[in-house]
Amino acid sequence: MSVVEQYARVHIVTDANPRLEDRGAVFVVLRYDPVSDPRRVRVRLPGTADREWVVERELLERGLRAPVASGGVRVWPCGRVQAVMEFHAPQGVSVVEFETKTLTRFLRSTYVAAAEPVAR
Repeated sequence: MSVVEQYARVHIVTDANPRLEDRGAVFVVLRYDPVSDPRRVRVRLPGTADREWVVERELLERGLRAPVASGGVRVWPCGRVQAVMEFHAPQGVSVVEFETKTLTRFLRSTYVAAAEPVAR
């Protein structure tokens, strides 16, 4: 089983760090480790200090089709080509706009990685 890591070009709107809005598209890191945490993916946002969110893989998948929420994370489709992830923290709210095809490709890779046999 191998770790899946993918960079995704996104737009971020945040009240915690307004400078991110002025930068246009930025890259976040999507990471899935089927051995250490097979039910969750990690989303690392850029900033003065990298912030990482842990999201249920199933929540992310369901959020591509209809609005869903769990804890401080909300995911919903936005038209035919975008999906939005909203992260709530005491420091503020970050809204991240992804291309749906990027998240779909990442999720497919996670299912392939989870199905790989364990190397001995």
